[in-house]
Amino acid sequence: MRASHADRERTVDVLKAGFAEGRLQQPEYEQRITRAYKAQTHAELQMLVADLPQGPVPQAQFVPQRPMVPATFMPMQMPVPVTTNSSATGALVCGLMTPVTWGLTAIPAVILGHKARAEIRRSGERGDGQALTGLIVGWLAIGGWALFLLVFILSAAANL
Repeated sequence: MRASHADRERTVDVLKAGFAEGRLQQPEYEQRITRAYKAQTHAELQMLVADLPQGPVPQAQFVPQRPMVPATFMPMQMPVPVTTNSSATGALVCGLMTPVTWGLTAIPAVILGHKARAEIRRSGERGDGQALTGLIVGWLAIGGWALFLLVFILSAAANL
C-alpha cells in the first residue's frame, strides 16, 4: 500500500527516537531519514524501523471491497486454453495415412512424432498420445517394408 506524508513523518519520529537513544549512528540515521522521505510504500517504511524497538503505529490494512457492479458487467477471467501441438497432429495423420499411401507417409510420421514429443516436453502442450501413435504406426510401417524387402531379396537370391 502506498505511504502518506503522515506515515513518513511517523517513521522519521521513530528514527529520531532511535538516534536519541543511541541505537543508530549519525551516518546510518541520516541515510535512513533520506530513505524514509523517498519511500513510496508502507513496506519500505517498515524496513527502515524493523530493527528498532518501536516501529510505526500499525495502521488498519485497506481491504478493497468488491465493486457493486452486476455480475453480467464484470469481466470474466477465462482460463488460458492449452493447445495441441501441431506436429503431433501431423504425426497422427501421417501415421493413419500409412496404409492408404502404401507406407509413403511412415517416415514423415516418425519424424513429426519425435519432433512433437520434444516440443511437448519443452512447452507443456497437449498431443503426446497423438505423437506416440504416429511414431508407433510409422515404425511399424517401416518395419513392415523392411521385412517385405528382406523376404523379396531372399526369395530372389534363392531363385538364382
